[in-house]
Amino acid sequence: QVLPVESGGGLVQAGGSLRLSCAASGRTFSSYAMGWFRQAPGKEREFVAAISWSGSRTYYENSVKGRFTISRDNAKNTVYLQMNSLKPEDTGVYYCARKVGGPMGIPEGYTYWGQGTQVTVSS
Repeated sequence: QVLPVESGGGLVQAGGSLRLSCAASGRTFSSYAMGWFRQAPGKEREFVAAISWSGSRTYYENSVKGRFTISRDNAKNTVYLQMNSLKPEDTGVYYCARKVGGPMGIPEGYTYWGQGTQVTVSS
């Protein structure tokens, strides 16, 4: 199984926007829920958002609700994370992964992690 590839990160000022993409491979992509996590320096990896296999259900960490939107295009094997009204505390490496079990917000319930994309929000 080829690992997913994240892209779209960068440096942005507070209040700005970024759109992250996670390109996965394999014919089973549309069978799995997918999630986005982030990790700031010196901190543990934390849940950001997740989406069901069909895209009909989405889940968000409280601090990003109303600012971030997760979506997917199964025809393109891609998951997106639209991030608006970015804050300095959103800074970190953002990873996507395939959900294999357990609660939505637990990293241990995910596998096939990408290498991540850096998001830096300046104040």
